[in-house]
Amino acid sequence: MTTREEFMARIRAEMGKTRGLFPATPATRPEYPREEAEAIRAQLAERWPEALERFRHEFEKVGGVFHRVPTLTEVPEVVTGIARAREARRLVSWHPSQLGADLGQALAARGLTPLPMPPGEATNPTERARLRQLAASAELGLTGVDLAIAETGTLVLRSGAGRPRSTSLLPAYHIAVFDRTALVESLAQVGVFLELWHADGATEDRGAVISFITGPSRTADIELTLTRGVHGPKEVHVIFVEREIRG
Repeated sequence: MTTREEFMARIRAEMGKTRGLFPATPATRPEYPREEAEAIRAQLAERWPEALERFRHEFEKVGGVFHRVPTLTEVPEVVTGIARAREARRLVSWHPSQLGADLGQALAARGLTPLPMPPGEATNPTERARLRQLAASAELGLTGVDLAIAETGTLVLRSGAGRPRSTSLLPAYHIAVFDRTALVESLAQVGVFLELWHADGATEDRGAVISFITGPSRTADIELTLTRGVHGPKEVHVIFVEREIRG
């Protein structure tokens, strides 16, 4: 049995491994977020390969699994490979209009059971509960990505019609598909897009939640024993598509 002294000593030892807080200052709020976002896009059009490589490096550091394919046509084969290796069949996905393509038929032909979300926002409590249960019963969740942050290997996903947050939070395996247009280099650039998304109070096409996902779900108890998948997916995969998905 661990004594109180041993228990406290272990906590002190683990806490001593942290580097402490880094200095931080508030960022300047962009005055013209649309123009700044367009400038960021123009810059990334030239240097996206470097941003992608940094994203891959940081994403794998936090336990993510990176895949790369030439076009959307190859995505179902990668998804199927992930599913077979984990003996999974049921897959819930964003609606095709939000995912960028209808992959349901190709996934079904490979032995999976795709369950796409409906295109609109569920307003009826009974329907919302049904959709949550559908996501909870699926082993795989397939989503798009609004932003992929190279600096931290983080995925940014907005909830909304056809893209409920349960799709990325409830299944054990989250698979996210994106192309170069989702790449940003830093959290500072993300702030510009957050301002743009909420400019002029325009929120009609946006849900209530913006999720920042940095690797699989992690939970540690008071003794700092790390466990994955307790409060979210235990694995997060990304599939980078070289050709623009909506090009």
